[in-house]
Amino acid sequence: MKKAVLLINLGTPKSPAKKDVRNYLTQFLNDPRVIDINPVSRFFLVNFLIVPFRTGKSAKLYEKIWTKEGSPLLIHSFNLQKKLQKELGENYVVELGMRYQEPSIEAAIERLKKAEVNSITVLPLYPQYATSSTTSSIEETERLLKKWPSAPPVTFIRNFFDDNGFIKACVNRAKEYNLDDYDYFLFSYHGLPERQITKASAEFSDGSCKIGSCCDVITDKNRLCYRANCYGTTRQLVKHLNIPEGKYTSAFQSRLNDKWLKPYSDKVIEELAKKGMKKILVFSPAFVADCLETIYEIGTEYNEIFKEHGGENVTLVKSLNDTEAWVSALKNIVTN
Repeated sequence: MKKAVLLINLGTPKSPAKKDVRNYLTQFLNDPRVIDINPVSRFFLVNFLIVPFRTGKSAKLYEKIWTKEGSPLLIHSFNLQKKLQKELGENYVVELGMRYQEPSIEAAIERLKKAEVNSITVLPLYPQYATSSTTSSIEETERLLKKWPSAPPVTFIRNFFDDNGFIKACVNRAKEYNLDDYDYFLFSYHGLPERQITKASAEFSDGSCKIGSCCDVITDKNRLCYRANCYGTTRQLVKHLNIPEGKYTSAFQSRLNDKWLKPYSDKVIEELAKKGMKKILVFSPAFVADCLETIYEIGTEYNEIFKEHGGENVTLVKSLNDTEAWVSALKNIVTN
């Protein structure tokens, strides 16, 4: 009998072709945890407005990051799975599932059934807890496990934003760059609507979230608060990298409107250029695998914005992908 580890990442289109991008966006954006509004309103908004108008643009962006091997996120995720399997050894079975598209969580669970595992540790690969990613992945896994009458005991790891191994792996990545070469440091996290933060506070805590100074310290009340988790990650990294106060900012990217978490990463980049900053190093600690949001949004778009307003260069710190330190951190997370 073997123990199982199920790694879950968000997902990726099968290809940058419009058909595949449309399928991905349709599945992703129809998730009630992603767009948490009235079901009827969501159906018409997503399927008759967002997807039709967004598919073409998104397909062109995916074309810019696609490699001969395929989707960067998928490649890194597969490599991570293989390396973690090797690290854990023959007493474990490591599977990979994507919340949206392939390889699916359902197919991964079917493989675990055939392997006759006696326990499952489910690890969504999102360091900071968010209902739109973590909760959605956990709920989908629970739904599928109900179809397995004799399912073994399951443990869900809900976040690891301040795990020592995760922080160490991020610090090791940062040491690939000479920090003395940069004027400023930006920690850019994926954005979320502010209402999702307050709703999560009501769902998992006492509803006291004010999207303010309550995120400055991690407590039992905000342990599952995405914003608090993000700031907690930044505090850990700044401490380990000896980055002085006044030389860094935590911000949020990929917003859709002006009611998302602030400050906005692109606006911070613009302001820093106007203040005379020439070289900025950008961390993306919410993404453990490089993808569209890191490779293109930060690596290309933010560079263009920075240069347009007088800056010289924005450098992206690569995600953890399948580095040895990250594999080692995952091993410790799932075994402890």
